[in-house]
Amino acid sequence: MIAISASDQNIRTAELVSIESILDHMPVFADYDKDRLKRVSTTVFDLFSEEDGLDALFGLIRENLPEKLWETAYALACDVAASDGLLGESELRFLAEIRYELRIDRLHAAAIERGARARHMQL
Repeated sequence: MIAISASDQNIRTAELVSIESILDHMPVFADYDKDRLKRVSTTVFDLFSEEDGLDALFGLIRENLPEKLWETAYALACDVAASDGLLGESELRFLAEIRYELRIDRLHAAAIERGARARHMQL
């Protein structure tokens, strides 16, 4: 979630609020220590500044996140990306990279993306 927010080099308040809400309300984070968020954020920012940082980031994700949660991770990334109502090219490219790296089926990804769009639609 931090990575998609930072992917356009502009972390918006709406994205941070979305991340906090997800941490507070999603069952997958029921036992998550929110104090870890600062360390995770620092790690993501450090990796983004390295030449092969994205490869390292996805390696860490695959090593530490059970495969059964990869679609969940993609769904949460989509929610954070859509939360501010703005999806720029860099965020769209990063979502495509997440789909590829986490082997998210294209049809499943389309459904996840459509759900995120519907949840964050504005009048």
